[in-house]
Amino acid sequence: MSLTNTPSANRLHIGLFGRRNSGKSSLINALTNQEIALVSEVAGTTTDPVYKAMEIHGIGPCMFIDTAGLDDTGELGKLRVRKTREAMKKTDVALLLFSGDFSLEAEWLKELKAENIPVIAVLNKSDIFAYEESVVHEIEERFGLTPCLVSTVTKAGIPELVEQIARKIPEGFEAESIVGHLVSPGDVVMLVMPQDIQAPKGRLILPQVQTIRDLLDHHCIPVCTTTEQLDTALAGLKEPPKLIITDSQAFQDVYAKKPESSLLTSFSVLFAQYKGDIEEFVRGAQAIDSLTETSHVLIAEACTHAPLTEDIGRVKIPRALRKRFGEGLKVTVVSGVDFPEDLTGYDLMIHCGACMFNRKYVLSRVERARNQGVPITNYGVALAKLTGILEKISY
Repeated sequence: MSLTNTPSANRLHIGLFGRRNSGKSSLINALTNQEIALVSEVAGTTTDPVYKAMEIHGIGPCMFIDTAGLDDTGELGKLRVRKTREAMKKTDVALLLFSGDFSLEAEWLKELKAENIPVIAVLNKSDIFAYEESVVHEIEERFGLTPCLVSTVTKAGIPELVEQIARKIPEGFEAESIVGHLVSPGDVVMLVMPQDIQAPKGRLILPQVQTIRDLLDHHCIPVCTTTEQLDTALAGLKEPPKLIITDSQAFQDVYAKKPESSLLTSFSVLFAQYKGDIEEFVRGAQAIDSLTETSHVLIAEACTHAPLTEDIGRVKIPRALRKRFGEGLKVTVVSGVDFPEDLTGYDLMIHCGACMFNRKYVLSRVERARNQGVPITNYGVALAKLTGILEKISY
């Protein structure tokens, strides 16, 4: 990916929710001024949620989520509605299109509010329906929302809707910076990036790219090296680097060689702060001390990929846990959006850095774990704990 592109996970996620044929897809086209969503008079055209990255003046980089109809029916319809609920957990701002008797909208509004998602009520197709003042008043009285009247044909109300979306952007929906809280302009920062079997040939992985870009934005001086060349790279510097950022798997080796004055962290730890709740992850890591050979640990990966020989989530972390607590320790791995509703059967959950998820979705998982009383941590924090240096790293 380009260093100047905004990653999908960093975009404002705008979810559109409503009944079949309420005009969700056509509304996305009107908002983006492009034909990016399939529009049809046939109910149920949109099945699985469709994600489209755009740049909207007044909003910035955003991701539109076009969902299936809330009133979808049949067995397949139930699956589609379930996918819509999953998409809700990624939504930063929701557009709820009102139609019919508002009964379904009332149910979904409760769910959206339970997820702390800002909601904008929309009355679509204003070029077809002459909405009476009583309809607007009913939505205001019943739901405490003043609906935005729009027409995707005439574009009436679209500029006003964009303004409402901009006003509803949650404060701090993304952390301001990956590494800015640890550095100052002019600091030399060394990035230790093993080029092993997990490193894609000819390119860097997303967290590395984003971190380098963030360092450049903060006017720092990034110095990149591999684990094997760390000694040479350190010797080549006039002064020790202000900060060393390593792959979590190399924590032990890098900690043993780092200059005393240099701060140490990892890409995964930085993303725990950037994408999730670092304090909760540090607290959750303390549960590692309480694990036994009969414990059950859940490993959650954000991306789906073919497991590699030395995969960190599927091989290295389970191996480290079993080495300490016994071969009987059970590990379950889930990936992508395949995430259990009931976490109570697990003694600990360890999440990846979640570079592919937006902050809203990661925090929804943290909240689910917290509500069910299950400790949660992430790869980097867990590896720092297992290495015995958690209290000595920076985050």
